[in-house]
Amino acid sequence: MTLEELVACDNAAQKMQTVSAAVEELLVAAQRQDRLTVGVYESAKLMNVDPDSVVLCLLAIDEEEEDDIALQIHFTLIQSFCCDNDIDIVRVSGMQRLAQLLGEPPETQGTTEARDLHCLLVTNPHTDSWKSHGLVEVASYCEESRGNNQWVPCISLQER
Repeated sequence: MTLEELVACDNAAQKMQTVSAAVEELLVAAQRQDRLTVGVYESAKLMNVDPDSVVLCLLAIDEEEEDDIALQIHFTLIQSFCCDNDIDIVRVSGMQRLAQLLGEPPETQGTTEARDLHCLLVTNPHTDSWKSHGLVEVASYCEESRGNNQWVPCISLQER
């Protein structure tokens, strides 16, 4: 590996850490300000009623769920809708960290039904011009990824 390749790899890893931290910051802020819609069904309902209020769509899945055909069909439809409505999309892995960020209780042997965290929408109502550092950082990363022909960039949330 050449020095240029090593520097490029290091820069990419650093960028990924920055974007992951921005996503985490954004999710916490959006939930605190009631700007977060959680769940595939709830997200589809919101996008049908008010797609212009959605500024970011996070599609979350872990490796063991990659073979879930129904979930992949939902993701394909949601991605298509987001592309048609100029909504930034990010695929996220690290469901356990996502649940932790959103304050989900740890799974306790099937006693509680866990929320569907596979689709998360961050909204910004038209009457408000909410800007968070995390949102700006993630939107910039999405734009940069599209410039590299990666229409749905993937990030990994690291467990802590």
